Amino acid sequence: MAFKLSKRSTSNLEGVHPKLARTVFLALTVYAVHDFGVTCGVRDLATQKRLLSSGATQTLRSKHLIQEDGYSHAVDLVCYDGGVRWEMPYYVQTAEAMRMAARQVGLGLTWGACWSAGDYCESDDDCQDMMEDYITLRRQAGRNPFLDGPHWQIASV
Repeated sequence: MAFKLSKRSTSNLEGVHPKLARTVFLALTVYAVHDFGVTCGVRDLATQKRLLSSGATQTLRSKHLIQEDGYSHAVDLVCYDGGVRWEMPYYVQTAEAMRMAARQVGLGLTWGACWSAGDYCESDDDCQDMMEDYITLRRQAGRNPFLDGPHWQIASV
């Protein structure tokens, strides 16, 4: 099934690094097994501070903020399947689609459910396995994992 970006998603990609925007487009239109949309690309510092105080993020150095090259280097996606879906298997499938698209574009990505993998495009490991490895590493270190399944950011351009 072919999906397409909505007007809202396209608008939310304004100001996002062109290679990341292209990756999102290809992931959705070529590789996705279910629909998704872009909920956030560029974020201002006031919003980031509000998200930090609510626990929705763990940093003020978000890649959603405009970076030195004038672009946001992050996107948040939401999966749809008869409505909005937050269950992690949807994001694992989307992570696979994003990885295939990023490889095609020549972009390195970090996925918010496997932070420890760094550029997960360099790996052929299953995204579910990488997420589980991250969870295990955090728990072994006595820390809670911060699973941000809807988040992708540039690891290398």
